Amino acid sequence: MSSPAKPVLSALRKYLILPKLIRLSWAAPKNRAVAWDRYWAGIARTGARSDVLWDSGTDHELLGYRDVLQRHFDPSLPVVDVGCGHGAFSRALMAFSPQVLGVDVSAHAVSRARDESSGVDGVSYLARDMTEPGAGASLVESTDANVFVRGVLHVLAPADQAALMENLRQLVGARGTVFLAETNFQGNPVEYVAHLGASPRSIPAPLELAIRKLPMPGHFGPEELARVMPKDRWTLVEDGAATIETNPLMDAAGKSSVPGYFAVLKAKDLDASR
Repeated sequence: MSSPAKPVLSALRKYLILPKLIRLSWAAPKNRAVAWDRYWAGIARTGARSDVLWDSGTDHELLGYRDVLQRHFDPSLPVVDVGCGHGAFSRALMAFSPQVLGVDVSAHAVSRARDESSGVDGVSYLARDMTEPGAGASLVESTDANVFVRGVLHVLAPADQAALMENLRQLVGARGTVFLAETNFQGNPVEYVAHLGASPRSIPAPLELAIRKLPMPGHFGPEELARVMPKDRWTLVEDGAATIETNPLMDAAGKSSVPGYFAVLKAKDLDASR
């Protein structure tokens, strides 16, 4: 029979990694835009054997959202992929619209997305910080758009989350819909990196790169959404649990996902409510 102390010691052992996490992350740029652009500038591989922590190399995660997107996205509208990174989701989203625009705060990410989308008609990319005032204006020719957001809100400060949501409200107009999927891991940063395969002895390379280059992420679920989704501006149409797939190199046991949250939102007509 095992000692009652063993589970406690096992749980505490993961915290031996804390000094290493502090050492690795201390030089990460505090400016969000600078951090993301430097991160993408250093990415050598995407897809199979990717350097990117949240790149599963497949469209499996998006297929899990397919039914929800088909229910709520108007196929006559363009899709804007906010936080597009290297464009993998942008290209896959062409199954839901003949026109997709990927937007990212990092110019290096946008450059890579354009290169990887060479020869793909209907998808384009733009470098823009979607938390800046008026960032949603003139993104697409249509006055309305569907918006896809995957893994952006959980890495933003609350004020930037609220700013992004207001820009999205203006972007979707009367006919568009926002679909968001976010990491919602219920644990502290040490528990989070341990879930992703880090231990006092080793850290998977894609995870170590993110720790070195990027600010520490948070999580985003129903409570966080409620804080940045004013009820006089948004209608929550549908929400629930999601699975955010990560780089399969993260865990030798093949566990490469993080608990997540999805939500579908429609903008309210402010003039009609007055």
